[in-house]
Amino acid sequence: MPHTSNYLAFDLGAESGRAVAGSFDGERLALAPLHRFGNGPVRVFDGLYWDVLYLWREMQAGLQSYRRAYGAGLDGIGVDTWGVDFALLGPQGDLLANPRHYRDPRNEAMLRLALERVPRQEIFRQTGIQFMQLNSLYQLLAMQQHGDAALAQAHTLLMMPDLFHYWLTGIRASEFSVATTTQFYDPTRRDWARGLLRALDLPTHILPEILPPGTTLGPLDHRLAQEAGLEGATVILPASHDTGSAVAAVPARVKDFVYISSGTWSLIGVETQEPILTPDALANNFTNEGGVFGTFRLLKNIMGLWLVQESRRTWAQEGDELSYDDLTALAAQAPAFGPLVEPDAAEFLPPGGMPERIRAFCQRTGQRPPATRGEIVRCALESLACKYRWAVDKLEEMLGRRLEVIHIVGGGSQNSLLCQFAADATRRPVIAGPVEATAIGNVMLQAIARGRIGDLAQGREIVALSFASTAYEPGDVSGWDDAYGRFLALQQETQVL
Repeated sequence: MPHTSNYLAFDLGAESGRAVAGSFDGERLALAPLHRFGNGPVRVFDGLYWDVLYLWREMQAGLQSYRRAYGAGLDGIGVDTWGVDFALLGPQGDLLANPRHYRDPRNEAMLRLALERVPRQEIFRQTGIQFMQLNSLYQLLAMQQHGDAALAQAHTLLMMPDLFHYWLTGIRASEFSVATTTQFYDPTRRDWARGLLRALDLPTHILPEILPPGTTLGPLDHRLAQEAGLEGATVILPASHDTGSAVAAVPARVKDFVYISSGTWSLIGVETQEPILTPDALANNFTNEGGVFGTFRLLKNIMGLWLVQESRRTWAQEGDELSYDDLTALAAQAPAFGPLVEPDAAEFLPPGGMPERIRAFCQRTGQRPPATRGEIVRCALESLACKYRWAVDKLEEMLGRRLEVIHIVGGGSQNSLLCQFAADATRRPVIAGPVEATAIGNVMLQAIARGRIGDLAQGREIVALSFASTAYEPGDVSGWDDAYGRFLALQQETQVL
């Protein structure tokens, strides 16, 4: 009888974080939530920050929760978080400042400034990354332009999951998948794009060693181990970018599939063996992020359910607490094929006042603004489905082949209305689930590193056997072609891809 191996996954997203216990009995993976905590930006004057010490305290509580629930037997610990944000450490490894949030307003002019110094084509040639003002490259440039003291004192740059792995082990390194989100990693040379940073007069001495997912980083720091009663525990790098872990857990059984990691962001793309650095990829503003086992994720970052999340937060502030199920039900009752928005329009990036921003966009583009909450949510979901269709069309053009099925994983896979819209708009079957794909991928990579699972293909088959999914077939597609035509016109008018 094969023994059961046990793992601890820390999965931190832009809205919340959690500690999840994972186990593998030789046939099936299982997850059990241990500890959940909130997350979000903290405003200080006009700046947005992450409360990183609060997050670290909650992660330590997660270690304690594992010990209380399962005892001392633990085969691996791994952390995944969102991408692009980073911390700077001094020579002794001390945290120099709270990391800035990717929606921090001081980043707003930095993309334009960078392109004045280095041509767009050259930045893409060296990085293969989608141009977004929130990328680490522009955050670093903002620090330089504002004379940030932390940058002048910095000895090491660590991405968010790298910081937590450092605090778990004392080892300073960067994991491949999250390093690629910076827009200063060169996927052709498989190293930091130091030449690009020098051209922008940004420091390169702060860049750490890059390690692949599946690397055994080292033992849990002895002080943490003693305090938590987890002596002998080992820290293993998953795909530390949460999307990398989510894509690893896609239960695909065919080669030509599209994945959508659906949450605050919708990350839609395909797996490739090499980065796609073609003129079309640049023109369509696609990105090449690192995956597992040397793969890349050719994908498009789309604003995702952020529009719904922020609308819900606004209504809660007005005294009306509505669940996501409530909002989806209201959207299902609203009239079909009303006004549309371009989810990636710049006005939707900052937090706050989302319903009014959606109405203002519709007004500005000559559409009747949505009047009710159901109409606002339906506008967001139908717009997302149109953006998914656009992304799939562009992926097929770049790859020169048909993509047969769409896998939606993550929290957004629970939104049955959006999943059906995606199937109808793209005219492709959609397989939704698993919901916990990020934590599953984190645990799966740890199990592969431990030799319990042979490879990625076997891991995905195990995921398909272990976790439920829901299939959506294209239904009544009438109306979607007209909606998509209106959406393309909006894209052209707003000059957003």
